Amino acid sequence: MADSHPTPRISVHRALGGGTVADVLLWRNSCGGALILLASSTMLWYLFEIAGYNFLSFVANVLLLLLVILFLWAKFASLLNRSLPPIPNLEISEKTVGMVADELHLRINHTLSTAHDIVIGRDFKFFLKVAAGLWLVSYVGSLFKFLTLVYIGVILSLSVPAVYDKHQHFIDEKLRATHRIIQTQYKKINETVLRKLPSPSNREKKMQ
Repeated sequence: MADSHPTPRISVHRALGGGTVADVLLWRNSCGGALILLASSTMLWYLFEIAGYNFLSFVANVLLLLLVILFLWAKFASLLNRSLPPIPNLEISEKTVGMVADELHLRINHTLSTAHDIVIGRDFKFFLKVAAGLWLVSYVGSLFKFLTLVYIGVILSLSVPAVYDKHQHFIDEKLRATHRIIQTQYKKINETVLRKLPSPSNREKKMQ
């Protein structure tokens, strides 16, 4: 039975960060950022997946063309006493490098610690979840090429937030119903299968 009092509306724009990225994903950018992203991703997907262009050759040719244009621009500008190309100083600060290194350090250590716990069998339920997730990724990856998956991700990121923002209450009701069904099935599996598996605490007690 549906809830008598609907849940309060969530600000999707705020949940996405409330900045330029949120404006683009919700099609609120006045400069047409979402349309530009959609058109450019579609063009790249068509070039590499349908037309058969080589990614490395394409990137090298684009960089070569850009390098020649900037070089000739700088030469003619010096001869004609015009302004040089507006190229900013490409430099990364030590603070930025340190922040990125610290974040990578934490994430890598967390991943290694999780992998260690999975391998030695401390949490069999989590092992099953990870195994099922990896199998699902492998299955989906066998159906599509990598660039096609990236393109599908772009399409979903430009459509799902906007659709959810417009039909939030209806989607929430369906998600709650689906969540209840999944919980019911998980409880059945947990009672019939997972609870019968030996847990790490039981193993330690037996060893003691």
